[in-house]
Amino acid sequence: MRTISMPIGMVVGALLCYPITAFDEWSGEISTPFFIFSMLFCTFCRVDIREMRPSWLHFWLMVAQIVGTVAVYWLLLPLGDTVAQGGMICALAPMAMGAMVIAGMLGAKIETMATHSLICNILTAFIAPPLLSMWGNGTCTISEILLRVTPLLISPFVVAQLCRWLTPKAAHWVGSHAMISFYLWLGSLVVIMGKTTHFIIESGTEHIKTEILLAVSALVICLVQFALGHWLGRRYGDESAGGQALGQKNTVLAIWLAQSFLNPLACIAPTAYIVWQNIVNSYQIYKHR
Repeated sequence: MRTISMPIGMVVGALLCYPITAFDEWSGEISTPFFIFSMLFCTFCRVDIREMRPSWLHFWLMVAQIVGTVAVYWLLLPLGDTVAQGGMICALAPMAMGAMVIAGMLGAKIETMATHSLICNILTAFIAPPLLSMWGNGTCTISEILLRVTPLLISPFVVAQLCRWLTPKAAHWVGSHAMISFYLWLGSLVVIMGKTTHFIIESGTEHIKTEILLAVSALVICLVQFALGHWLGRRYGDESAGGQALGQKNTVLAIWLAQSFLNPLACIAPTAYIVWQNIVNSYQIYKHR
């Protein structure tokens, strides 16, 4: 069931896109933050803060992210500025917060993933503004990005570490039931997929050629990033951590950045990336099991 649950979740989200979007709007768009906070809290209950430390793997993953962002933009520019912007945002987006859940299922060291999650999301807030201002349609600031990622990243980490200190037995029980995190992440996937499908339907077919180029570009970038991440992780003794850290992207942030500071049509690329990265994750879980 774990192997096929992600494709099923994507199909359910796509089929129920209108009621999911309507409920999310009615609830003040609290569904995704709730799932992400709960999922990260359960995951961080397994993290020993004393084991968290930067490494050369984290350094090279950040180098790959920055160099890849610039390279992707210039390589795709002949296909049009919108396609280049869409590809760039797929490479620029930081590691997805849910990547720790999948990496844990694949046997990665969770402290390695937690460390990179903090490093990657915070550094991206400093890297993104100049790139988006140079190649985008609006001015982005560091504080705008930090306000989007910090509350959902730092808050569950702090609460989980307090639980490990104040109620170690409860924290141990939560941390030892890793599948809680997976099913919470699966719930967030259904909501994200529903909203994504709704957006694609409402976008229409006026720019169908550009939309296809964006989706295909996202597929190629997704496969390259997973492969490069696996290669880097293998060199430093944690292949799964490298693959998830570089390949699984925070597409919610990427879509917001594209809609706010790029041609709004460019967000088709991170939208398609959601599908591609979860197909890759399903295959990895299948191979691992």
